[in-house]
Amino acid sequence: MKTVSSKHSLVMLVLLCLMGLSRHTCAADNLLLVTIDGLRWQEVFRGYQDDILNLVEQDTQKMELVKAFSGDSKYQKRKNLMPFLWGSVANEGVIIGNRDLGSKMRVSNQYWFSYPGYNEILTGRADPKIASNQDIPNPNVTFIEWLNHLPEYEQGVAVFGSWDVFPFIVNRQRSKLVVNAGFESANWKPLSQKAQWLNHLQKRIPSPWHNVRLDAFTAGFASEYIQQHRPKIIYLALGETDDFAHQGNYPEYLKGAYRSDQIIADLWGQLQTIPEYKNNTNLVITVDHGRGQDATSWQHHASPRAVQGYLKKLASYQKGIIGAEQVWLAAMGPDIKSLGEMSQGQDFQLDQVAATCLQALNIEPTHFARNIGPALPIVNLLN
Repeated sequence: MKTVSSKHSLVMLVLLCLMGLSRHTCAADNLLLVTIDGLRWQEVFRGYQDDILNLVEQDTQKMELVKAFSGDSKYQKRKNLMPFLWGSVANEGVIIGNRDLGSKMRVSNQYWFSYPGYNEILTGRADPKIASNQDIPNPNVTFIEWLNHLPEYEQGVAVFGSWDVFPFIVNRQRSKLVVNAGFESANWKPLSQKAQWLNHLQKRIPSPWHNVRLDAFTAGFASEYIQQHRPKIIYLALGETDDFAHQGNYPEYLKGAYRSDQIIADLWGQLQTIPEYKNNTNLVITVDHGRGQDATSWQHHASPRAVQGYLKKLASYQKGIIGAEQVWLAAMGPDIKSLGEMSQGQDFQLDQVAATCLQALNIEPTHFARNIGPALPIVNLLN
């Protein structure tokens, strides 16, 4: 009896250790949330669109794009455009939103443009009162603000955005979040030599836009802050794709998508070299809105309500920009199910991102708020 009891105790001890090990390795402490402004699902899942590419007037430019991003099939085209997304994220994790396969995801807000989309992503619900892109402090508490006030995440949340409205979207004054956005210089202490160099360079390299900087600076500042301060929650908001699209510049829109993919790959690679992050970080990538479906409307995004109000310049599109409500999401990490490219099944919404991010941190989403979209069924639950 004594021997059996000892064996039983040993088995129980091993099981408890394994359970503890499993919890440690499958409950990532860190989250990297990335948004790519207005990047359409069409390019993500099909590669470049021929009828839009045909609008490019310069044959040399068109040939360069075809050489860089073409392929024998849409599967090869999309992988050439976003090699990290398709070579790593979709293979190891999950990707949602390929409407060709019946996988659907859409915004739940009524406007189909940026500020309402980002509010929906970060708060878990649409707010009809957020009806413009004006730099007004968000009255709603985001999940990252909520985390920033928890003891285990205090001062462990950082936001880096290319658009200068992000300090207002996350309500920096109230939330006390670390935010670097628009054309702001890095101001944390101490500043590395590279951060100082980025500050210097940013003031001397002109941006094509008055309120959005080039994504390379946003990524550079994020990388330096991570290297120095090791935040647990990192939000990276890239913007080039949307602004080049509004200019009707399809070549740079495509290159912007490629650069976004490379930025994410580089940042993910950096995290895997740091013990605190390696195999201990979940990655979630999504967008704030879609765009028009064809060569005449791909530049734009707006709902029927938006073209009657804030986006009256698009009033000729009485039904709004068809397709601009369509979005996508990809994720991978220790807590993300390896589902690959989803097809058919349930339709999902952008208001489910916040709960999904919290669940990936092993936090019950209702502790943040009860009236938010439910988590997407992509997280391996521990409890």
